[in-house]
Amino acid sequence: MIEAKNRDIWIVILMGVSGSGKTTVGQLLAGSLGWSFYEGDDFHSQGNVSKMLAGVPLSDEDRVPWLSAIHQLVHELIRKSQRAVITCSALKKTYRKFITEGHPHVAVVYLRGNYAVIHSRLRSRPDHFMKADLLASQFSVLEEPHEAPSIDASQAPEVIVEQIKGMLHLHPRSQPCHTPIRQAANDNDIDPG
Repeated sequence: MIEAKNRDIWIVILMGVSGSGKTTVGQLLAGSLGWSFYEGDDFHSQGNVSKMLAGVPLSDEDRVPWLSAIHQLVHELIRKSQRAVITCSALKKTYRKFITEGHPHVAVVYLRGNYAVIHSRLRSRPDHFMKADLLASQFSVLEEPHEAPSIDASQAPEVIVEQIKGMLHLHPRSQPCHTPIRQAANDNDIDPG
């Protein structure tokens, strides 16, 4: 992996199992940098959301359109020279490679947590489609990245944000963040706007 200090990071992808704090940390990180924020869950098809609500783990085939939409988002953001934080579980190395391939301005950061802590968090958010019962399936397919920085997800979100900024040498932009290409898309169509 190329050292972050030797490259200009435009996109940070926060990865980890559901409940690792990707959304909370991502919103705080984007806000502190003046970057756009994209919630990866918003790019799932309604079919995927329905499966997860029913307690059915997603297959690799189920994830292809979702990963394709996130890959396209990354591509469009870089094409437009926009900076953003994107959340995406990106549980497997092949998923991470697909999302980031060909884009040296993208950094993946792994929010690492243990099962007990994450399970407790998921049980406390009953309104989310990802139920605590599916957590075991995420841990079973998780391929922890050795190519990405790893941060203990049990820390306070503000501490995690500062660690990410330090690791990746990120600084607030002097200009306002760009209008997001889109915030939510359950139909998986990217609107390059």
